[in-house]
Amino acid sequence: MTTLRHYDIIVAPVITEKATLLSEHNQVVFKVARDASKPEIKAAIEGLFGVKVTAVNTLITKGKTKRFRGQVGRRADVKKAIVTLAEGSRIDVTTGI
Repeated sequence: MTTLRHYDIIVAPVITEKATLLSEHNQVVFKVARDASKPEIKAAIEGLFGVKVTAVNTLITKGKTKRFRGQVGRRADVKKAIVTLAEGSRIDVTTGI
């Protein structure tokens, strides 16, 4: 898989209070492409960050219907990946790659 495809798979890190609590258990949360599979996500994380991944769990958050000034809109569905790193591996999501 090429490096450009890795950047297409990994969209952005998720920086929330819950994701920060997961970092204590050696896990990192990323927004990923909707069509990305678990092996592709694992290969992209290992290729971009140079770490060893032991597990990948994914979930799809369904978009909400919202109103703004009477106009009905819909947020997009988002796929997230919770990546468990091997012991001794770390990813600092506050710095860029």
